[in-house]
Amino acid sequence: MAKPKYEEILYKKKDWVATITINRPDKYNAYTLLTLTEMSDALHNASWDDEVGIIVVTGAGKKAFCTGGDVKEYATKYTKKPRDFWKWCEIFERALHLIRHCGKPVIARLNGIVAGGGNEIQSACDLAIAADHVEILQVGTRVGSVASGGATQWLPLIIGDRRAREMLFTCDRISAEKAKDWGLVNEVVPYDKLDDTVAEWSKKILEKFPECLRFTKAQVNFWKDFVWSLTWPSVRDWLSVHFSSQEPHEGMWAFVEKRPPAYMRLRQEAADGKSPEFKWGPWEKTCPSCGTKYLPSEFTHCGKCGAKLNK
Repeated sequence: MAKPKYEEILYKKKDWVATITINRPDKYNAYTLLTLTEMSDALHNASWDDEVGIIVVTGAGKKAFCTGGDVKEYATKYTKKPRDFWKWCEIFERALHLIRHCGKPVIARLNGIVAGGGNEIQSACDLAIAADHVEILQVGTRVGSVASGGATQWLPLIIGDRRAREMLFTCDRISAEKAKDWGLVNEVVPYDKLDDTVAEWSKKILEKFPECLRFTKAQVNFWKDFVWSLTWPSVRDWLSVHFSSQEPHEGMWAFVEKRPPAYMRLRQEAADGKSPEFKWGPWEKTCPSCGTKYLPSEFTHCGKCGAKLNK
């Protein structure tokens, strides 16, 4: 099989193990649409390749395994065209589907911070080995999104309901040791022993029958697949529609602009009887000069002709 060429991931095979590396270390290995597309292609190749028995997913460098979706891409593209996020979700889902249904055990090699969608990727994997400096967190409610690309569905199964709510509501970081205690990772080792440990786990699993491993994985996937199939179609639609509201716009642009999001401003607007769902209020004014309708309620002048608007 010809070796594919990728821009945002690395793919290599050695000793029956295919390693897929998210290669955006300058962006803390946040994934773009291209990253996810390339990951899906690599997972498909590894799934079909009879010279591969184990798949390892990791990130480049020591700082980050994966920090989820590229928030700048979200802010500049999908807050402008929310319908396109529905399309993006197809590619995201394909990558997670292939991790779960490639027919081979997938090990997450956690080499650095695991945040947002990065935790959803590692949760989709069968096993996780973490370096001892790793921290894991969800960030959805902090940046104006919901971590329902795997976290809301699978964390309750993996770590329990209350711990899942703690991670999802607070967005606090948890240490590698706590992650092991909670059952979110299988083993924690010093960074300089990470590769040897992943190799040991791989060797141990390779010395089992491949057909039996494939069906075992399919059976153990039952609850993950069950909750995913019940929630994902509505999640995909809701997240796309949600991109047209103020929360993701404020949260993601605050992240890009490196400033605190205005959480309390939105809460106060609601408490004051206003409409924080809209950036400049609901679309209810009409220009007395040019007749333009559905102008935001907080506009003082018409956005089309510039005439002063009635209060």
